[in-house]
Amino acid sequence: MEIEAEPAGVEWAVVPSGIGPLFLAATGRGLVRVEFHADAARRERMLDRLAGQLGAEPLECATGLLAEPVRQLDAYFAGATRAFDLPLDWSLTTGFNRHVLRELATGVPYGTVVGYGELARRVGQPGAAQAVGAAMGANPLPVVVPCHRVVESDGGLGGFGGGLETKRQLLALEGVLPAPLF
Repeated sequence: MEIEAEPAGVEWAVVPSGIGPLFLAATGRGLVRVEFHADAARRERMLDRLAGQLGAEPLECATGLLAEPVRQLDAYFAGATRAFDLPLDWSLTTGFNRHVLRELATGVPYGTVVGYGELARRVGQPGAAQAVGAAMGANPLPVVVPCHRVVESDGGLGGFGGGLETKRQLLALEGVLPAPLF
């Protein structure tokens, strides 16, 4: 008889950042969700979605699972760190998307960009540039898994779930684009 594991506890917080409030959620396995523009309505949608996806009611900052992710994100936005060293809970992504996101997390360092087609080639699917774009749009861990570093082959920014201005700000922070004058 197989015993089903109890659902992992989920903790959440909304924290300020250089690009606006971020919704963060973590389980005992690691950071599981980052969401941009975390106003009250978006926070409520994320809490409902996470409860359904993870099978556990998220609790606001109960045991400190988010202390290290918050510290590292603060350091990133302050320009004091260039890489995240966090356990990640990949349970909100599967298959091709997970494969692409793991390659992105380990293979595209701070201050660099990669094209959708190049990332597809790196994961052994050279014709899957559009599928890579879909994986970026479904990334549950933006900033930490840096989908903002994926651009079009002609140098265009491409799309971004957090909005193109947020993508510009992240790339400027990393020195890929010039910082806005105003």
